[in-house]
Amino acid sequence: QVQLVESGGGLVQAGGSLRLSCAASRSTLSTYNMGWFRQAPGKEREFVAAVTWSGGAASYLDSVRGRFTISRDNARNTVFLQMNSLKPDDTAVYYCAADRANVRLRVTASFYNYWGQGTQVTVSS
Repeated sequence: QVQLVESGGGLVQAGGSLRLSCAASRSTLSTYNMGWFRQAPGKEREFVAAVTWSGGAASYLDSVRGRFTISRDNARNTVFLQMNSLKPDDTAVYYCAADRANVRLRVTASFYNYWGQGTQVTVSS
């Protein structure tokens, strides 16, 4: 079993930045593709970004491309989401997730095997 713990959420004004971290309990995380998802009140959980196990490729939701950057440090079993130029529409609970199938970057939540508990991001206008 892999445990994922997110941190770094908070309250920020529009235009500001936050850096989310996701720490894993096992070193095997380095062999999994990793993703970030978010869920706003009353909305479905949606894909935000994903990165391959090596960090060599990434995929983004269109509305965050150019503002958010996903990265990972396998030596520290940690994945990051750098969020710049934040907008009120980015307000949500953000979750990291691990995909042990590791076949390609996937945007559907049901393909991910392990999830963190989430961290709240609130962007004020």
